Amino acid sequence: RARNIHARDGVSEDEFVAMREARDKTLDMPRLILPSVQVNMRAGHLPPADDNGVTYLKLPVNAV
Repeated sequence: RARNIHARDGVSEDEFVAMREARDKTLDMPRLILPSVQVNMRAGHLPPADDNGVTYLKLPVNAV
């Protein structure tokens, strides 16, 4: 913990939040965020199967 720049002693909550927000602005969207949101919104269950019996995770074309 002493070497952790985010959680060491003496770092206030405001400093931590500012540090994380600055870092997060430079990061791309996580690769698996869209599939995980679809499953998480259903409390861990996959979407229902389509008419062909296959379950799909659907991704917007402009987000991949």
